[in-house]
Amino acid sequence: MRSNKDWDKYADGTEGTMDTDAQDEIIEDALHNFKLSVHAWSDTAYTRPRPAAQTLRHRSWRLAAGWALGCALVAGTISGGVIEHQHQLDLARHAAAQKAAQQEKLLKEQQASQVDEEDLLAKVDSDVSRQVPSAMEPLAQMMSDEDSK
Repeated sequence: MRSNKDWDKYADGTEGTMDTDAQDEIIEDALHNFKLSVHAWSDTAYTRPRPAAQTLRHRSWRLAAGWALGCALVAGTISGGVIEHQHQLDLARHAAAQKAAQQEKLLKEQQASQVDEEDLLAKVDSDVSRQVPSAMEPLAQMMSDEDSK
């Protein structure tokens, strides 16, 4: 392997012309050194730690989509709460209406039973207040007819 000094001698023109064998040897040495430096550079380039490739993305649509979904979630939750509250109010009104109808029905039944009791007491009173038992009524009528003659 020739050094740079050997090449410098011929490049100055002081030594004269180089023969082709010497030129070939110098070129081979230069190419060999270049090959070794390329391999050394490749080894270091491929073995060094590399950060993960970062891609530039526009994330503004993600931010807008996140806000839109968040707002939709909040609106859905609020409307669900309002609907549930209205449902509870409707159930309470329905229960109150049923209770009022039941109380009205009980009141009518009590009034009807009072009327029935009054009719029954009036019938008993009329039966008790008779002067003559019902089986003897025809005879009593005959006597009253004779009294009137």
